[in-house]
Amino acid sequence: MQYSADGQSDGAVTAPHPGFLASVFRDLGVEEPTADDPSGRPPGAPDGPSPTGRPASEPLAAGGDEDVAAHARAAALTHHRTLTVQAEHERLADLLRRSALPVSAMDFESQLRRYEPRPYPDGAPPTAAGADPEPRWGDYAPAEPPASDPDGPPVPRLLDSDYQRGLAKARLTHQRALREWRTRQAEAGSPAADESRRAHDEAEQARARAVREYNDSLEECRRAYRQAEPAAVESLLERALAAAETNTRDLPAPCRAVYRPLTRTAVLDLDLPPLDVVPSLTGYRLAPDGEVLPVPRPPADRASDYLRLVARLALRALQAADAVDTDEILAGVVLNGWLREPGGTRPLCLVSVDADRDALARTRLLPPTDPDEEPDGEGVYADAEQDEALVRLRQLDAAVSPDPYGRAGVEPAARAAATVPAAPDLSANEFAQLVRELLTRGGLGQWSVRLRGPVGLVATGEGPVGSALPGRWVVWASRGEGPVGEEEIRTLAEAVHEESAERGLRLTTGHFTDGALDLTGEDGHRHIHLVDGDGVRELTHTHLGLSLAAGH
Repeated sequence: MQYSADGQSDGAVTAPHPGFLASVFRDLGVEEPTADDPSGRPPGAPDGPSPTGRPASEPLAAGGDEDVAAHARAAALTHHRTLTVQAEHERLADLLRRSALPVSAMDFESQLRRYEPRPYPDGAPPTAAGADPEPRWGDYAPAEPPASDPDGPPVPRLLDSDYQRGLAKARLTHQRALREWRTRQAEAGSPAADESRRAHDEAEQARARAVREYNDSLEECRRAYRQAEPAAVESLLERALAAAETNTRDLPAPCRAVYRPLTRTAVLDLDLPPLDVVPSLTGYRLAPDGEVLPVPRPPADRASDYLRLVARLALRALQAADAVDTDEILAGVVLNGWLREPGGTRPLCLVSVDADRDALARTRLLPPTDPDEEPDGEGVYADAEQDEALVRLRQLDAAVSPDPYGRAGVEPAARAAATVPAAPDLSANEFAQLVRELLTRGGLGQWSVRLRGPVGLVATGEGPVGSALPGRWVVWASRGEGPVGEEEIRTLAEAVHEESAERGLRLTTGHFTDGALDLTGEDGHRHIHLVDGDGVRELTHTHLGLSLAAGH
Protein backbone atom coordinates (compact mmCIF):
# COMPACT_ATOMS: atom_id res chain seq x y z
CA MET A 1 0.00 0.00 0.00
CA GLN A 2 1.37 3.40 -0.91
CA TYR A 3 0.82 6.36 1.40
CA SER A 4 0.69 10.08 0.69
CA ALA A 5 2.55 12.83 2.54
CA ASP A 6 -0.15 13.07 5.24
CA GLY A 7 0.08 9.40 6.06
CA GLN A 8 -3.24 8.35 4.39
CA SER A 9 -3.45 5.50 1.99
CA ASP A 10 -3.90 6.49 -1.64
CA GLY A 11 -5.26 3.09 -2.63
CA ALA A 12 -2.30 2.07 -4.81
CA VAL A 13 -0.56 -1.20 -3.97
CA THR A 14 3.13 -1.22 -4.75
CA ALA A 15 5.94 -3.68 -4.11
CA PRO A 16 8.48 -2.25 -1.64
CA HIS A 17 12.02 -2.04 -2.89
CA PRO A 18 14.51 -4.58 -1.47
CA GLY A 19 16.55 -1.77 0.08
CA PHE A 20 13.48 -0.38 1.79
CA LEU A 21 12.59 -3.80 3.26
CA ALA A 22 16.12 -4.19 4.52
CA SER A 23 15.90 -0.88 6.42
CA VAL A 24 12.52 -1.88 7.88
CA PHE A 25 13.80 -5.23 9.16
CA ARG A 26 16.93 -3.65 10.60
CA ASP A 27 14.93 -0.98 12.45
CA LEU A 28 12.66 -3.67 13.93
CA GLY A 29 15.62 -5.72 15.11
CA VAL A 30 14.86 -8.61 12.74
CA GLU A 31 17.46 -10.05 10.42
CA GLU A 32 16.75 -9.73 6.74
CA PRO A 33 15.55 -12.92 5.00
CA THR A 34 18.17 -14.44 2.78
CA ALA A 35 17.81 -15.84 -0.69
CA ASP A 36 18.58 -19.34 0.68
CA ASP A 37 15.62 -19.17 3.10
CA PRO A 38 12.59 -17.74 1.29
CA SER A 39 10.36 -18.51 4.24
CA GLY A 40 11.53 -15.35 5.99
CA ARG A 41 12.85 -17.17 9.10
CA PRO A 42 16.16 -16.04 10.56
CA PRO A 43 19.02 -18.51 9.99
CA GLY A 44 18.96 -21.29 12.53
CA ALA A 45 15.39 -20.64 13.71
CA PRO A 46 13.37 -23.82 14.42
CA ASP A 47 10.43 -24.84 12.30
CA GLY A 48 6.96 -24.54 13.64
CA PRO A 49 4.57 -21.79 14.54
CA SER A 50 5.83 -18.32 15.21
CA PRO A 51 5.31 -16.54 18.55
CA THR A 52 2.30 -14.77 17.01
CA GLY A 53 0.52 -18.10 16.48
CA ARG A 54 0.96 -18.20 12.68
CA PRO A 55 3.06 -20.85 11.02
CA ALA A 56 6.60 -19.61 10.50
CA SER A 57 6.34 -20.14 6.75
CA GLU A 58 3.15 -18.02 6.48
CA PRO A 59 3.92 -14.41 5.30
CA LEU A 60 2.55 -11.41 7.19
CA ALA A 61 -0.84 -10.33 5.91
CA ALA A 62 -1.13 -6.77 4.47
CA GLY A 63 -1.81 -4.40 7.36
CA GLY A 64 -1.54 -7.18 9.87
CA ASP A 65 1.51 -5.82 11.64
CA GLU A 66 0.78 -2.28 12.87
CA ASP A 67 4.42 -1.54 13.77
CA VAL A 68 5.64 -2.34 10.28
CA ALA A 69 2.81 -0.32 8.71
CA ALA A 70 3.51 2.72 10.90
CA HIS A 71 7.22 2.50 10.15
CA ALA A 72 6.49 2.30 6.43
CA ARG A 73 4.28 5.37 6.58
CA ALA A 74 6.95 7.34 8.46
CA ALA A 75 9.63 6.25 6.00
CA ALA A 76 7.49 7.30 3.04
CA LEU A 77 6.80 10.68 4.66
CA THR A 78 10.53 11.15 5.33
CA HIS A 79 11.35 10.37 1.73
CA HIS A 80 8.64 12.73 0.40
CA ARG A 81 9.78 15.65 2.57
CA THR A 82 13.41 15.07 1.65
CA LEU A 83 12.51 15.21 -2.04
CA THR A 84 10.78 18.55 -1.40
CA VAL A 85 13.96 19.94 0.19
CA GLN A 86 16.04 18.62 -2.71
CA ALA A 87 13.73 20.46 -5.13
CA GLU A 88 14.35 23.69 -3.18
CA HIS A 89 18.12 23.18 -3.52
CA GLU A 90 17.76 22.55 -7.24
CA ARG A 91 15.74 25.75 -7.63
CA LEU A 92 18.43 27.73 -5.79
CA ALA A 93 21.14 26.25 -8.02
CA ASP A 94 19.06 27.20 -11.08
CA LEU A 95 18.59 30.75 -9.77
CA LEU A 96 22.34 31.09 -9.22
CA ARG A 97 22.98 29.96 -12.77
CA ARG A 98 20.35 32.20 -14.40
CA SER A 99 21.24 35.27 -12.37
CA ALA A 100 24.79 35.05 -13.78
CA LEU A 101 23.68 35.05 -17.43
CA PRO A 102 24.82 38.11 -19.42
CA VAL A 103 22.30 40.90 -19.83
CA SER A 104 21.31 42.45 -23.12
CA ALA A 105 22.31 46.06 -23.69
CA MET A 106 19.36 48.45 -23.51
CA ASP A 107 20.87 51.45 -25.29
CA PHE A 108 18.84 53.71 -27.56
CA GLU A 109 19.75 51.88 -30.76
CA SER A 110 18.40 48.60 -29.43
CA GLN A 111 15.08 50.26 -28.51
CA LEU A 112 14.35 51.76 -31.94
CA ARG A 113 11.36 50.27 -33.73
CA ARG A 114 11.21 49.57 -37.43
CA TYR A 115 8.11 49.62 -39.62
CA GLU A 116 7.72 46.75 -42.06
CA PRO A 117 4.64 46.92 -44.32
CA ARG A 118 2.33 43.94 -44.16
CA PRO A 119 0.96 42.76 -47.54
CA TYR A 120 -2.72 42.72 -48.28
CA PRO A 121 -4.23 39.40 -47.09
CA ASP A 122 -4.66 38.06 -50.62
CA GLY A 123 -0.94 38.52 -51.29
CA ALA A 124 -1.29 41.66 -53.40
CA PRO A 125 0.32 44.92 -52.33
CA PRO A 126 -2.19 47.49 -51.00
CA THR A 127 -2.31 49.52 -54.19
CA ALA A 128 -4.82 50.18 -56.93
CA ALA A 129 -5.66 47.30 -59.24
CA GLY A 130 -4.19 49.01 -62.28
CA ALA A 131 -0.81 49.28 -60.59
CA ASP A 132 -0.60 45.51 -60.13
CA PRO A 133 1.46 44.27 -63.11
CA GLU A 134 1.04 40.87 -64.65
CA PRO A 135 3.75 38.41 -63.52
CA ARG A 136 6.36 37.99 -66.27
CA TRP A 137 8.17 34.74 -66.96
CA GLY A 138 11.47 36.59 -67.15
CA ASP A 139 11.21 37.40 -63.43
CA TYR A 140 10.97 33.70 -62.55
CA ALA A 141 13.20 31.98 -65.12
CA PRO A 142 16.34 30.44 -63.58
CA ALA A 143 19.77 31.60 -64.63
CA GLU A 144 21.59 29.76 -67.40
CA PRO A 145 24.06 27.12 -66.10
CA PRO A 146 27.65 28.41 -66.20
CA ALA A 147 30.07 26.84 -68.65
CA SER A 148 32.79 24.73 -67.03
CA ASP A 149 35.20 25.65 -69.84
CA PRO A 150 34.87 29.22 -71.22
CA ASP A 151 36.66 28.22 -74.41
CA GLY A 152 34.72 24.99 -74.91
CA PRO A 153 31.23 24.36 -76.33
CA PRO A 154 28.23 25.40 -74.16
CA VAL A 155 26.88 22.83 -71.73
CA PRO A 156 23.64 21.26 -73.00
CA ARG A 157 20.89 22.41 -70.64
CA LEU A 158 19.03 19.12 -71.06
CA LEU A 159 21.96 17.32 -69.42
CA ASP A 160 22.09 19.66 -66.40
CA SER A 161 19.82 18.08 -63.76
CA ASP A 162 20.07 21.01 -61.32
CA TYR A 163 19.01 23.44 -64.04
CA GLN A 164 16.06 21.25 -65.05
CA ARG A 165 14.80 21.02 -61.46
CA GLY A 166 15.12 24.79 -61.01
CA LEU A 167 13.31 25.34 -64.33
CA ALA A 168 10.37 23.14 -63.31
CA LYS A 169 10.08 24.85 -59.93
CA ALA A 170 10.18 28.30 -61.56
CA ARG A 171 7.38 27.36 -63.97
CA LEU A 172 5.14 26.22 -61.10
CA THR A 173 5.82 29.42 -59.18
CA HIS A 174 5.09 31.58 -62.23
CA GLN A 175 1.83 29.75 -62.93
CA ARG A 176 0.70 30.13 -59.32
CA ALA A 177 1.49 33.86 -59.35
CA LEU A 178 -0.34 34.26 -62.65
CA ARG A 179 -3.49 32.57 -61.27
CA GLU A 180 -3.45 34.76 -58.17
CA TRP A 181 -3.00 37.87 -60.33
CA ARG A 182 -5.97 36.96 -62.50
CA THR A 183 -8.09 36.35 -59.39
CA ARG A 184 -7.18 39.78 -58.04
CA GLN A 185 -8.00 41.38 -61.35
CA ALA A 186 -11.42 39.72 -61.33
CA GLU A 187 -12.15 40.94 -57.79
CA ALA A 188 -10.70 44.39 -58.26
CA GLY A 189 -14.01 45.93 -59.20
CA SER A 190 -15.84 44.52 -56.13
CA PRO A 191 -17.00 47.22 -53.64
CA ALA A 192 -16.27 44.87 -50.73
CA ALA A 193 -12.71 44.35 -51.96
CA ASP A 194 -12.19 48.10 -52.32
CA GLU A 195 -13.40 48.71 -48.74
CA SER A 196 -11.21 45.93 -47.38
CA ARG A 197 -8.20 47.31 -49.21
CA ARG A 198 -8.93 50.82 -47.92
CA ALA A 199 -9.18 49.55 -44.33
CA HIS A 200 -5.87 47.74 -44.78
CA ASP A 201 -4.22 50.91 -46.05
CA GLU A 202 -5.49 52.92 -43.09
CA ALA A 203 -4.28 50.32 -40.61
CA GLU A 204 -0.83 50.31 -42.19
CA GLN A 205 -0.66 54.09 -42.09
CA ALA A 206 -1.57 54.01 -38.38
CA ARG A 207 1.16 51.45 -37.70
CA ALA A 208 3.74 53.51 -39.56
CA ARG A 209 2.65 56.65 -37.69
CA ALA A 210 2.89 54.90 -34.29
CA VAL A 211 6.43 53.65 -35.04
CA ARG A 212 7.47 57.10 -36.21
CA GLU A 213 6.06 58.82 -33.12
CA TYR A 214 7.71 56.30 -30.80
CA ASN A 215 11.10 56.77 -32.46
CA ASP A 216 10.69 60.55 -32.29
CA SER A 217 9.99 60.36 -28.55
CA LEU A 218 12.98 58.05 -28.12
CA GLU A 219 15.17 60.52 -29.95
CA GLU A 220 13.94 63.24 -27.61
CA CYS A 221 14.88 61.03 -24.65
CA ARG A 222 18.31 60.50 -26.16
CA ARG A 223 18.80 64.24 -26.49
CA ALA A 224 17.80 64.75 -22.84
CA TYR A 225 20.07 61.89 -21.77
CA ARG A 226 23.06 63.38 -23.58
CA GLN A 227 22.38 66.63 -21.77
CA ALA A 228 22.43 64.64 -18.50
CA GLU A 229 18.91 65.56 -17.50
CA PRO A 230 18.18 63.49 -14.35
CA ALA A 231 14.76 62.23 -15.45
CA ALA A 232 16.10 60.98 -18.79
CA VAL A 233 19.15 59.29 -17.24
CA GLU A 234 17.05 57.64 -14.54
CA SER A 235 14.48 56.44 -17.09
CA LEU A 236 17.15 54.83 -19.24
CA LEU A 237 18.83 53.18 -16.26
CA GLU A 238 15.63 51.75 -14.85
CA ARG A 239 14.62 50.32 -18.22
CA ALA A 240 18.02 48.64 -18.47
CA LEU A 241 17.73 47.32 -14.91
CA ALA A 242 14.25 45.95 -15.58
CA ALA A 243 15.47 44.22 -18.75
CA ALA A 244 18.28 42.60 -16.74
CA GLU A 245 15.66 40.73 -14.68
CA THR A 246 14.39 38.83 -17.73
CA ASN A 247 16.25 35.63 -16.84
CA THR A 248 14.93 35.54 -13.25
CA ARG A 249 11.35 36.78 -13.40
CA ASP A 250 10.46 34.23 -10.70
CA LEU A 251 12.85 36.02 -8.31
CA PRO A 252 11.73 39.66 -8.10
CA ALA A 253 14.67 41.98 -7.40
CA PRO A 254 13.55 45.48 -8.47
CA CYS A 255 16.18 48.18 -8.67
CA ARG A 256 15.57 51.93 -8.59
CA ALA A 257 17.96 54.62 -9.82
CA VAL A 258 18.65 58.20 -8.75
CA TYR A 259 21.02 60.33 -10.86
CA ARG A 260 22.97 63.17 -9.25
CA PRO A 261 24.23 65.69 -11.82
CA LEU A 262 26.52 67.26 -9.23
CA THR A 263 28.81 64.23 -9.20
CA ARG A 264 27.52 62.50 -12.37
CA THR A 265 26.80 59.45 -10.24
CA ALA A 266 23.90 57.00 -10.30
CA VAL A 267 22.79 55.61 -6.94
CA LEU A 268 21.00 52.27 -7.34
CA ASP A 269 18.76 50.79 -4.63
CA LEU A 270 18.43 47.03 -5.19
CA ASP A 271 15.73 45.10 -3.31
CA LEU A 272 17.24 41.76 -2.29
CA PRO A 273 15.23 38.51 -2.25
CA PRO A 274 13.88 37.23 1.08
CA LEU A 275 16.18 35.16 3.26
CA ASP A 276 14.03 32.04 2.91
CA VAL A 277 14.97 31.74 -0.77
CA VAL A 278 17.90 29.63 0.50
CA PRO A 279 16.82 26.26 1.98
CA SER A 280 17.43 25.92 5.71
CA LEU A 281 17.45 22.10 5.68
CA THR A 282 19.46 19.38 3.97
CA GLY A 283 16.58 16.89 4.30
CA TYR A 284 14.76 14.75 6.85
CA ARG A 285 15.69 11.58 8.74
CA LEU A 286 13.70 8.88 10.48
CA ALA A 287 14.40 8.53 14.19
CA PRO A 288 14.45 5.06 15.85
CA ASP A 289 11.13 5.82 17.53
CA GLY A 290 9.54 6.55 14.13
CA GLU A 291 9.54 10.35 14.39
CA VAL A 292 10.40 12.34 11.23
CA LEU A 293 13.14 14.83 12.15
CA PRO A 294 14.49 17.75 10.04
CA VAL A 295 18.20 17.92 9.32
CA PRO A 296 19.23 21.61 9.45
CA ARG A 297 22.02 23.04 7.31
CA PRO A 298 25.05 24.65 8.94
CA PRO A 299 24.30 28.38 9.32
CA ALA A 300 27.57 29.31 7.58
CA ASP A 301 26.60 27.30 4.48
CA ARG A 302 23.19 28.93 4.28
CA ALA A 303 24.68 32.42 4.68
CA SER A 304 27.28 31.68 1.99
CA ASP A 305 24.62 30.60 -0.49
CA TYR A 306 22.54 33.73 0.14
CA LEU A 307 25.55 36.03 -0.27
CA ARG A 308 26.47 34.20 -3.46
CA LEU A 309 23.04 34.98 -4.88
CA VAL A 310 23.24 38.60 -3.68
CA ALA A 311 26.63 39.03 -5.35
CA ARG A 312 25.29 37.84 -8.69
CA LEU A 313 22.29 40.16 -8.53
CA ALA A 314 24.51 43.12 -7.61
CA LEU A 315 26.97 42.41 -10.42
CA ARG A 316 24.12 42.04 -12.88
CA ALA A 317 22.71 45.46 -11.95
CA LEU A 318 26.16 47.07 -12.21
CA GLN A 319 26.71 45.52 -15.63
CA ALA A 320 23.30 46.72 -16.86
CA ALA A 321 24.05 50.30 -15.76
CA ASP A 322 27.52 50.23 -17.26
CA ALA A 323 26.39 48.70 -20.58
CA VAL A 324 23.56 51.19 -21.16
CA ASP A 325 25.75 54.27 -20.58
CA THR A 326 27.17 54.34 -24.11
CA ASP A 327 27.73 58.12 -24.05
CA GLU A 328 29.65 57.93 -20.75
CA ILE A 329 27.38 60.30 -18.89
CA LEU A 330 28.09 58.49 -15.61
CA ALA A 331 31.31 59.08 -13.70
CA GLY A 332 30.45 56.35 -11.20
CA VAL A 333 27.80 54.03 -9.79
CA VAL A 334 26.82 53.39 -6.18
CA LEU A 335 24.75 50.27 -5.49
CA ASN A 336 23.06 49.46 -2.18
CA GLY A 337 21.36 46.10 -1.66
CA TRP A 338 18.46 46.32 0.80
CA LEU A 339 16.67 43.54 2.64
CA ARG A 340 13.09 44.67 3.18
CA GLU A 341 11.21 42.33 5.49
CA PRO A 342 7.44 42.39 6.11
CA GLY A 343 6.14 43.92 9.28
CA GLY A 344 7.33 47.48 8.79
CA THR A 345 10.84 46.81 10.04
CA ARG A 346 13.60 49.15 8.93
CA PRO A 347 15.33 48.05 5.70
CA LEU A 348 18.77 46.49 6.22
CA CYS A 349 21.66 47.16 3.84
CA LEU A 350 23.52 43.90 3.17
CA VAL A 351 25.83 45.00 0.34
CA SER A 352 27.14 48.36 -0.85
CA VAL A 353 29.40 49.14 -3.80
CA ASP A 354 31.01 52.48 -4.67
CA ALA A 355 32.65 52.13 -8.09
CA ASP A 356 33.86 54.77 -10.51
CA ARG A 357 33.81 54.28 -14.27
CA ASP A 358 37.43 53.16 -14.43
CA ALA A 359 36.83 50.44 -11.82
CA LEU A 360 33.79 49.15 -13.70
CA ALA A 361 35.74 49.09 -16.96
CA ARG A 362 38.56 47.06 -15.37
CA THR A 363 36.28 44.46 -13.81
CA ARG A 364 34.61 41.51 -15.47
CA LEU A 365 31.29 42.02 -13.80
CA LEU A 366 29.73 38.60 -14.28
CA PRO A 367 31.20 35.24 -13.30
CA PRO A 368 31.75 32.58 -16.00
CA THR A 369 28.65 30.62 -16.99
CA ASP A 370 30.61 27.72 -18.48
CA PRO A 371 30.42 24.75 -16.07
CA ASP A 372 33.96 23.78 -17.07
CA GLU A 373 35.23 26.98 -15.45
CA GLU A 374 33.76 26.12 -12.04
CA PRO A 375 35.97 24.35 -9.46
CA ASP A 376 35.76 20.57 -9.80
CA GLY A 377 33.13 18.96 -7.63
CA GLU A 378 31.85 22.24 -6.19
CA GLY A 379 29.71 23.91 -8.86
CA VAL A 380 27.48 26.69 -7.62
CA TYR A 381 28.00 25.57 -4.02
CA ALA A 382 31.71 26.44 -3.93
CA ASP A 383 33.18 27.99 -0.82
CA ALA A 384 32.01 31.58 -0.46
CA GLU A 385 35.54 32.90 -0.23
CA GLN A 386 36.33 31.29 -3.59
CA ASP A 387 33.05 32.16 -5.28
CA GLU A 388 33.80 34.11 -8.46
CA ALA A 389 30.97 36.62 -8.03
CA LEU A 390 31.93 37.50 -4.45
CA VAL A 391 35.61 37.78 -5.39
CA ARG A 392 34.82 40.25 -8.17
CA LEU A 393 32.49 42.19 -5.92
CA ARG A 394 35.24 42.57 -3.34
CA GLN A 395 37.62 43.71 -6.07
CA LEU A 396 35.34 46.74 -6.28
CA ASP A 397 35.90 47.32 -2.52
CA ALA A 398 32.32 46.37 -1.80
CA ALA A 399 31.06 46.14 1.78
CA VAL A 400 29.28 42.78 2.25
CA SER A 401 27.35 41.58 5.29
CA PRO A 402 29.25 38.86 7.20
CA ASP A 403 26.01 37.25 8.42
CA PRO A 404 22.73 38.14 6.68
CA TYR A 405 20.73 35.72 8.85
CA GLY A 406 22.15 37.38 11.95
CA ARG A 407 20.89 40.72 10.54
CA ALA A 408 24.42 42.11 10.36
CA GLY A 409 24.16 45.09 8.02
CA VAL A 410 26.75 47.36 6.41
CA GLU A 411 26.88 51.13 6.06
CA PRO A 412 25.60 52.32 2.66
CA ALA A 413 28.30 53.99 0.58
CA ALA A 414 25.83 56.77 -0.33
CA ARG A 415 22.21 57.66 0.21
CA ALA A 416 19.78 58.03 -2.67
CA ALA A 417 17.47 60.28 -0.69
CA ALA A 418 17.53 63.23 -3.08
CA THR A 419 18.83 64.33 -6.46
CA VAL A 420 20.48 67.33 -4.75
CA PRO A 421 22.62 65.70 -2.05
CA ALA A 422 24.27 67.07 1.05
CA ALA A 423 27.89 66.26 1.81
CA PRO A 424 27.01 63.33 4.16
CA ASP A 425 24.95 61.79 1.33
CA LEU A 426 27.98 61.54 -0.96
CA SER A 427 30.07 58.42 -1.34
CA ALA A 428 33.85 58.49 -1.11
CA ASN A 429 34.16 58.42 -4.90
CA GLU A 430 31.55 61.14 -5.27
CA PHE A 431 33.33 63.43 -2.83
CA ALA A 432 36.69 62.86 -4.56
CA GLN A 433 35.08 63.54 -7.94
CA LEU A 434 33.46 66.74 -6.63
CA VAL A 435 36.71 68.10 -5.14
CA ARG A 436 38.66 67.34 -8.29
CA GLU A 437 36.01 68.96 -10.50
CA LEU A 438 35.89 72.10 -8.35
CA LEU A 439 39.65 72.62 -8.24
CA THR A 440 40.16 71.70 -11.90
CA ARG A 441 37.57 74.30 -12.88
CA GLY A 442 39.45 76.73 -10.62
CA GLY A 443 42.66 76.21 -12.61
CA LEU A 444 44.43 73.42 -10.69
CA GLY A 445 45.67 70.85 -13.21
CA GLN A 446 47.92 67.77 -13.13
CA TRP A 447 45.73 66.30 -10.40
CA SER A 448 47.27 63.36 -8.53
CA VAL A 449 45.56 61.61 -5.59
CA ARG A 450 48.06 60.40 -2.99
CA LEU A 451 45.72 59.08 -0.29
CA ARG A 452 41.99 58.47 -0.25
CA GLY A 453 39.68 57.12 2.43
CA PRO A 454 35.98 57.00 3.27
CA VAL A 455 35.95 60.58 4.60
CA GLY A 456 38.48 62.41 2.48
CA LEU A 457 41.60 62.53 0.33
CA VAL A 458 45.06 64.05 -0.03
CA ALA A 459 46.17 65.10 -3.52
CA THR A 460 48.61 67.35 -5.33
CA GLY A 461 48.04 69.65 -8.28
CA GLU A 462 49.65 72.49 -10.20
CA GLY A 463 48.14 75.65 -11.56
CA PRO A 464 49.64 77.78 -14.37
CA VAL A 465 50.96 81.25 -13.72
CA GLY A 466 48.19 83.82 -13.84
CA SER A 467 45.44 81.35 -12.86
CA ALA A 468 43.40 81.54 -9.68
CA LEU A 469 45.52 78.75 -8.17
CA PRO A 470 49.10 79.25 -9.46
CA GLY A 471 52.00 77.01 -8.44
CA ARG A 472 52.15 73.58 -6.84
CA TRP A 473 49.54 72.76 -4.20
CA VAL A 474 48.89 70.06 -1.61
CA VAL A 475 45.14 69.60 -1.10
CA TRP A 476 43.66 67.94 1.98
CA ALA A 477 39.88 67.60 1.65
CA SER A 478 37.50 65.95 4.10
CA ARG A 479 33.78 65.72 4.65
CA GLY A 480 32.18 65.82 8.04
CA GLU A 481 30.46 68.16 10.42
CA GLY A 482 33.22 68.12 13.02
CA PRO A 483 35.61 71.09 13.44
CA VAL A 484 39.13 71.19 11.98
CA GLY A 485 41.71 72.31 14.53
CA GLU A 486 45.24 73.68 14.67
CA GLU A 487 46.94 70.27 14.63
CA GLU A 488 45.60 69.42 11.17
CA ILE A 489 46.79 72.79 9.84
CA ARG A 490 50.32 72.06 11.11
CA THR A 491 50.19 68.58 9.55
CA LEU A 492 49.24 70.07 6.19
CA ALA A 493 52.09 72.59 6.43
CA GLU A 494 54.53 69.71 6.94
CA ALA A 495 53.09 67.89 3.90
CA VAL A 496 53.55 71.03 1.79
CA HIS A 497 57.20 71.15 2.81
CA GLU A 498 57.74 67.41 2.10
CA GLU A 499 56.13 67.67 -1.36
CA SER A 500 58.22 70.77 -2.23
CA ALA A 501 54.95 72.59 -2.89
CA GLU A 502 54.26 76.26 -2.60
CA ARG A 503 50.80 76.28 -1.05
CA GLY A 504 48.38 74.09 0.84
CA LEU A 505 44.59 73.95 0.75
CA ARG A 506 42.56 72.54 3.64
CA LEU A 507 39.00 71.94 2.48
CA THR A 508 36.23 70.64 4.73
CA THR A 509 32.46 70.43 4.54
CA GLY A 510 32.39 71.32 8.25
CA HIS A 511 34.05 74.36 9.88
CA PHE A 512 37.36 75.47 11.39
CA THR A 513 38.09 76.32 15.00
CA ASP A 514 39.12 79.81 15.97
CA GLY A 515 42.61 78.52 16.71
CA ALA A 516 42.97 77.13 13.18
CA LEU A 517 41.82 80.41 11.68
CA ASP A 518 44.29 82.38 13.84
CA LEU A 519 47.14 80.00 12.94
CA THR A 520 46.79 80.61 9.20
CA GLY A 521 47.19 84.33 9.89
CA GLU A 522 50.69 83.83 11.27
CA ASP A 523 53.76 84.26 9.08
CA GLY A 524 54.72 80.58 9.07
CA HIS A 525 51.30 79.41 7.87
CA ARG A 526 50.12 82.13 5.49
CA HIS A 527 50.61 79.73 2.57
CA ILE A 528 47.82 77.50 3.96
CA HIS A 529 44.38 78.38 2.61
CA LEU A 530 41.10 77.27 4.16
CA VAL A 531 37.71 76.46 2.64
CA ASP A 532 34.82 75.48 4.93
CA GLY A 533 31.38 74.01 4.19
CA ASP A 534 29.85 77.32 3.14
CA GLY A 535 32.83 77.89 0.82
CA VAL A 536 32.41 74.45 -0.75
CA ARG A 537 28.74 75.14 -1.50
CA GLU A 538 29.65 78.53 -2.97
CA LEU A 539 32.37 77.01 -5.19
CA THR A 540 29.93 74.33 -6.33
CA HIS A 541 27.40 76.93 -7.39
CA THR A 542 30.05 79.17 -9.03
CA HIS A 543 32.05 76.57 -10.99
CA LEU A 544 29.44 73.86 -11.63
CA GLY A 545 26.22 75.83 -11.65
CA LEU A 546 24.72 73.20 -9.32
CA SER A 547 23.76 73.10 -5.68
CA LEU A 548 25.11 71.12 -2.75
CA ALA A 549 22.58 70.95 0.05
CA ALA A 550 23.52 71.99 3.56
CA GLY A 551 24.63 69.20 5.89
CA HIS A 552 22.15 67.41 8.12
